[in-house]
Amino acid sequence: MDTLFRNSRRKLSQGLLFWREAGEGIAVIFLHGAWEDSSQWLSVMETLSENFHCFAPDLLGFGESEGPKNHYSIDLQVECIAEFVQALKLEKVYLVGHSLGGWIAASYALKYAEQVRGLVLLAPEGVEVEGQKKYWQNMRQLINRSSLFYKLLRSLRPLTKVLGFSEKIEKDWQTRQELLQYPTACQLLFQRQQPEIEAELLQNRLQLMEVPVLILQGGQDLLDAVVKSQTYTQLTPKVEFKMIPHAGNDLPKSCASIVAGDIKDFIKQLN
Repeated sequence: MDTLFRNSRRKLSQGLLFWREAGEGIAVIFLHGAWEDSSQWLSVMETLSENFHCFAPDLLGFGESEGPKNHYSIDLQVECIAEFVQALKLEKVYLVGHSLGGWIAASYALKYAEQVRGLVLLAPEGVEVEGQKKYWQNMRQLINRSSLFYKLLRSLRPLTKVLGFSEKIEKDWQTRQELLQYPTACQLLFQRQQPEIEAELLQNRLQLMEVPVLILQGGQDLLDAVVKSQTYTQLTPKVEFKMIPHAGNDLPKSCASIVAGDIKDFIKQLN
C-alpha cells in the first residue's frame, strides 16, 4: 500500500510544530515516545489511514519541531497539542501515545476530556513506581557528568577491567550517548526539579479519567514499564488492558500491524 503522507508545519505560541498526516475521517492524533519522533508511527498510520485521519506531530523540542522558549513541562506539551487541535479545527479526537507520549496524552484527556473520544496508551510513562526516584537520580547523574569524566574512566580500561568495573563503565557510556541524542526527553524525565516532575505524575488523578482507555503493553518489556501499565489499569475507571506477550518496548515499530488492529477495533466499538 502506497500511503500519501503530508508533512506540515505551523507556528504556534509555544513554537513551530511539525507533523505528519494521512487519510481522512475521524481524527486520531499519535504522540511519540521519549526516544523517538513522529516517524515512530509511520507503519501504524499507513494501516489506519485507510479508515481514519491520522496526525503525528513531533513534540516540542523533538524532530523538526522547535524547542519552546519557556521551561519544558508536560503541561506545556499538553497546551501545544490543545492549540494544534484548535488550529486545525478538529472536533473530538482519539489520542494515541507511547511512553512519554502516553503521559502527555493521558494528561491531555484529564484536562480536556470534552475534546477526547478515547485514549490508547502504549507502555505509558507518568506514574510513580517502586524504585523510580533512585532511577531518576541515577539517570540525572549519568547525564550531568562530563564527557571528560567518562573519557578518563575509559582510558583506564586495563585497571577497571581488573577491578571488574569496565563493563559497567562502557554500558553507562553507551547509555549516556543514546540519552544525549534526545535532550528534551532528558529534561522532561530526569533533569527538572524532582518536586516539579512529581507534581505532573498522574497516579492521584487517574480515577478522574472520563474517557474510555485502552492500554497496550509488551510482555517482554522492562518490569518497570509493565508495572506502570498495570498501575494505569488499576486506577483508571473505563479501561481495557491488553498484553502482547512476545513484544518488547517499541510496540509502534515492532508490532505495527497488531497495534493498528487494536486501535481500529477500539475506535470502532466506540462509534
